Amino acid sequence: MTDTTTGPVAAEITRRLETALSPTRLVVTDDSEKHRGHSGHDARGESHFTVDVTSAAFDGLNRVARQRLVNQALAELLTERVHALAIRARASNEE
Repeated sequence: MTDTTTGPVAAEITRRLETALSPTRLVVTDDSEKHRGHSGHDARGESHFTVDVTSAAFDGLNRVARQRLVNQALAELLTERVHALAIRARASNEE
């Protein structure tokens, strides 16, 4: 099951995480409006996100290893477009 916001950056986050992790649950939330006027805010929008993802790829991994997998899948976006990313990563038995 996937639920996501509709902007192009959110869509790319969704596509990359679906490809890398085959999640059973994926929610990508654009938090950018909450950061208007703060450091890192991008006038184009889509600069701050929360990702809530559940995947068997995380089974047996600790929190740091799970976040590394997400960061690896999104590496280019994190360098070029996304200023902040909050990650909630759960193993398949944690739904």
